[in-house]
Amino acid sequence: MRGTTETVPASSAVVTIPNALSLARIALIPLFCWLIADEGTRLWGIVLFALVVSTDWVDGYVARRTGQVSELGRILDPVADRLAIAAGLLTFAIVGIFPFWAALLILVRDVALLLGGAMVLWGRNIRIDVRWIGKIATFSLMAAITWIAWGNAGGVFGEVLLVGGWLAYSVGIVEYYIAAGLYMIDVRDALAAQGVLEE
Repeated sequence: MRGTTETVPASSAVVTIPNALSLARIALIPLFCWLIADEGTRLWGIVLFALVVSTDWVDGYVARRTGQVSELGRILDPVADRLAIAAGLLTFAIVGIFPFWAALLILVRDVALLLGGAMVLWGRNIRIDVRWIGKIATFSLMAAITWIAWGNAGGVFGEVLLVGGWLAYSVGIVEYYIAAGLYMIDVRDALAAQGVLEE
């Protein structure tokens, strides 16, 4: 069973290195959106977006390695990830370098999983482990979003990256929804283990 009771200790500390990293990533969101909105700086904005979303593992890694896992960090880390992805996708779609339908397929899944998980798990001491297929799907989609946006914005090797981007998107979006289904099963199993549901 992948859904388990939370055992990793977390402090109530606010001022920590991981929290500062998460806040820095959130602070960079308006900057990359502003850069992307201007055609003259669009490619730099895409590079900054790629940097922000590709470092989503750093704050969590630092927290575990330095023993600075905090309750605030557990909120900030995923919030930074999802805000960056959502802001990037919407900005790319608005300026016309990423299709709205492709952005919606990602955003609808994220919102549904976030809201559904929050409603079901709220107030329960349950942790749902991240699955490898979820990590691979996220990596594939982050690469796909960046490559497609870069190609449509006229970046270097744009045509090649467009092809690679759509291939990565095709694989990643299937994995993304498979992972969502598996997480739903994990939630059900975790609730059953606490006696909330019957196996």
